[in-house]
Amino acid sequence: MRTSAPLRRKLISVAAVSAALFTAATTVAVAQDTAAPQAAAPVPAAQTEAAPGTPAERLIVGYKSGAAEAKSNKAAEADAAAKGKEAGEAVDFQRRLGSGAALVDLGENLTRTDVADVVAEYQADPQVAYVVPDRLNKPLATPNDTEYSKQWDLFETTAGMNVPGAWDVTTGSGVTVAVIDTGYVTHSDLGANIVGGYDFISDTAVSNDGNGRDSNPADTGDWTTDGQCSTDWTATTSSWHGTHVAGTIAAVTNNSKGVAGIAYGAKVSPLRVLGQCGGYDSDIIDAITWASGGTVSGVPANTNVAKVINMSLGGGGACSSATQSAINAAVNRGTTVVVAAGNENQNASNSSPANCNNVITVAALGRSGSKAYYSNFGSIVDIAAPGGETRTTTANGILSTLNTGTQGPSSETYKYYQGTSMAAPHIAGLAALMKSANASLTPAQIESAIKTNSRALPGTCSGGCGAGLADAAKTVQAVSGSGGSTGGTTYTSTSAVSIPDNGAAIESSIAVSGRTGNAPSALQVGVDITHTWRGDLVIDLVAPDGSTYRLKSASSSDSADNVNATYTVNASSETANGTWKLRVQDTAAQDTGTLNSWKLTF
Repeated sequence: MRTSAPLRRKLISVAAVSAALFTAATTVAVAQDTAAPQAAAPVPAAQTEAAPGTPAERLIVGYKSGAAEAKSNKAAEADAAAKGKEAGEAVDFQRRLGSGAALVDLGENLTRTDVADVVAEYQADPQVAYVVPDRLNKPLATPNDTEYSKQWDLFETTAGMNVPGAWDVTTGSGVTVAVIDTGYVTHSDLGANIVGGYDFISDTAVSNDGNGRDSNPADTGDWTTDGQCSTDWTATTSSWHGTHVAGTIAAVTNNSKGVAGIAYGAKVSPLRVLGQCGGYDSDIIDAITWASGGTVSGVPANTNVAKVINMSLGGGGACSSATQSAINAAVNRGTTVVVAAGNENQNASNSSPANCNNVITVAALGRSGSKAYYSNFGSIVDIAAPGGETRTTTANGILSTLNTGTQGPSSETYKYYQGTSMAAPHIAGLAALMKSANASLTPAQIESAIKTNSRALPGTCSGGCGAGLADAAKTVQAVSGSGGSTGGTTYTSTSAVSIPDNGAAIESSIAVSGRTGNAPSALQVGVDITHTWRGDLVIDLVAPDGSTYRLKSASSSDSADNVNATYTVNASSETANGTWKLRVQDTAAQDTGTLNSWKLTF
């Protein structure tokens, strides 16, 4: 019999993978009215800062109508030079504004006191009507999409992911996210952000499009009939699952319709691997390889290589060597892989690819901030994100792009779904924002920063939901450098230290000096360790005052030999100068290793 919500599908074979990491709720009618634009705030009188803590670099000076400087650029230029000389700074006239005011440049690296001195010179001049900073404006964070108010998962303070604050830094431009799923059905609120993908379904019994692999990733529907997938199978309608996932990541935003995407400046490459009854590991492995820039026999080279992969899919059993190998290769090519934890309300260690290494495994939270009743959990879960719960009210689900067709495509719509399938694209979208803000980030750094900058769960999660609830604004600000000092100076220890077998923790020290203020909120900790079984290791960063930051916990499922990774730590509460330590301990018998080197990058 078909199970109650959320939907759970049986595998087409031992190697097949289920797409059933979601459930659907009531279709939402699309409002046609548009949100009223917000009025710009009035420009204040003279200020000495462009933003809190940010000294102005340019000033707008308005002269009284009778002043020579109000009409003569030469006179304004001479006045700027004189004012700068009095203040002890280089002040240069730049140009005349359409209003008649003069734009003057103060140069770089001025302190607030320096700026205040220049402003004071202008304010003391009776011919000056006003002097104000030339402030840098940004797009308003709240989009005008008509259904945005229903996207609690993006902005609500309880369990929302604080996405609008990240948009002040980036919207994901320059990044492609591969959605390995059911493909894409045409939707006007998404189409502008769709780039070329591929249909990787090789078995025509699954594809439901009359052919095997081809360059068209169009979702033709994954509806089924009674008994089609197993003897007790109950017929299902088409899910349009991949389109819903894609909309959460990158729905077109500020277009006065529909929903907003988390990384709406990014592009989505739809890769079709799931059809009727699910999809095979072999097709998914090829999609992972191709999405990340690898070569797949018989498939043209990928011209839209993805820096982020989303896989809202899963099946039972261990992570196979074949799947793990494909994931490892993708990560080594620089692609972050995000997967759903699964919807069986069980330990995610029983679900693949959630239990694979080198992936970000995502659990789902309801609108209250507690683990959704269906979400898998456990020590392999890395992070939690909104997944919704529609059993009390459909509005508690995740609203995204969809289609009304029960079998083949019909008209476009929007619908609330729930599931870890809906939670995973929240993290994939965040990863795209991070990569756009800082293109040098590795997959390990992206995962570490998401965990480090998460916030405590607003509710409860029996069994473990990872580091907490992902916070988009805090994470993006940290990796972009806007959350703290990021001078780029690296301090390194190259003294090798042996790690005793199942013994006391060893420590290695780095003395930091010559810094000012606190450490950054995105302190980079690079670690190079050789060890027979890395899962035995616990690694901590110890700040000068003794505060400890856990970089890596012990894990029975983590069997890779070496630890060569960079972790991101929010150390903004720590004084930068002082002795920092890396503490490493082997927690199990029969294995030895060496801390080869480690480094701190401020």
